Amino acid sequence: MKSSTRFCRRSPGDRWHVDETYVKVNGIWRYVYRAVDQYGQVIDVLVSARRDAEAARRFFRRALSMLKVTPREVITDAAAVYPGVLDELIPSAWHHVERYANNPIEADHSQLKHRLRPMRGLRADRTAQTIIAGHAFMQNLRRGHYELAVDAPPATRVAAAFAELARAI
Repeated sequence: MKSSTRFCRRSPGDRWHVDETYVKVNGIWRYVYRAVDQYGQVIDVLVSARRDAEAARRFFRRALSMLKVTPREVITDAAAVYPGVLDELIPSAWHHVERYANNPIEADHSQLKHRLRPMRGLRADRTAQTIIAGHAFMQNLRRGHYELAVDAPPATRVAAAFAELARAI
């Protein structure tokens, strides 16, 4: 389903809010790198065992290769790994670090945590990546970031989008 919906996805904005949060996977804390644009579209997610430059590099490479767009501005927290990774991978982007500037991604983390809380837990990194990416897809679908079910009211957008996908497949 991921490849068929990718063509329907609207192009993300040029301002990315990037941050990491953490989730427990089989009793071990894992970091989840996430990025959203200025319109609230989840750009990409990556589950990682470490919070280091290599994980951040892997996250940005994956997001840039999947979308084929380059952000004009990247807003992060004050983590020390971001300046070097951004200078290496996106030298033209302005790296913005300011208090409260990253509130959109912090608020978006709460949506993910709210959904994961009632689940019985994530058992493997691979399933955690799949579940969290699926959550991002559903968030984007509900928020209207796909060219699916654009005429449907927000309350029935998900059902109408899946009906459109079923007809296409």
